[in-house]
Amino acid sequence: MEIGKTLDPTMDFPQDFRCPISMELMKNPVTISTGVTYEQKNIEKWFFTYKKKTCPATMQSIDNFNTTPNLTLKSLIQTWHKKDLSQISSPPSSMMHQELVLLLNTIETTPFKVSSLKKLKSIIKVSDQTRIDFVKSGGVEALVKIIVQVLSESSDFETFTACEEALDILHQLLLLDDEVILDVRSVTSPDCVKSMAIMLQRGSKEARAYAISMFEKMAKSEFDWSFVAQEQGTDLFKSLLDLVSDEICTKASSCALKVLIEILTSSKKTRLKAIEAGAICTLIELLPESNRLSM
Repeated sequence: MEIGKTLDPTMDFPQDFRCPISMELMKNPVTISTGVTYEQKNIEKWFFTYKKKTCPATMQSIDNFNTTPNLTLKSLIQTWHKKDLSQISSPPSSMMHQELVLLLNTIETTPFKVSSLKKLKSIIKVSDQTRIDFVKSGGVEALVKIIVQVLSESSDFETFTACEEALDILHQLLLLDDEVILDVRSVTSPDCVKSMAIMLQRGSKEARAYAISMFEKMAKSEFDWSFVAQEQGTDLFKSLLDLVSDEICTKASSCALKVLIEILTSSKKTRLKAIEAGAICTLIELLPESNRLSM
């Protein structure tokens, strides 16, 4: 049986079975020259993709990048896994909380943010209680720190992917429409809003949908859009107009139209920026043909 194939991602397991990089159950543990054991694919990525010359756990400098399979630990993990599969049940809330806190404490420094974010996403899907625990444990603040990293000049594909995953988690919380779980004011800092605007312009289709959902929620909270419009200029309006014109994803299109209307009512300057971006032509095209003929 392949380890982790049927394992509940929220299930607790012994600390020594975790990879220090991803915090996930190891499948192919290998030991490096410092004596620390890691999941093989994670430590190889650390050495050969990120070109690191340190031990991730100890930060000790190393010049020997050879790895040795830890067959004893692998056997112990396989034995535990087979035994525990027959006893799977929802983990106690205390274990879930420990797992949550551990992930949040390491998510800023780990080079495998995407894996950690996916693990967090699986945890918050368990129940309302885990979602509330996530927020109370500083989860939203941790997500915002990841999202704003796209503003860095050194941001790369990994940074954008991590930002998309973080937006996905915020979107999951947003779907609950419960202010007790997600107060939209916690994601309205200037840098966070600028980062979401960037994702609206350059992100994947899913990321754009997540960002526009957040913007729609902000529009309902009397958010001041003037600085966003001034900062992003016509690029923001072009992205909104692209979504407004999207005939496939009608939900995102509807959200974008609501946000656009809210921004247009904020000031004369924003209206001029929207006109410069081609808003009039786009909006006329959206009118029913009978309305266009009468204009």
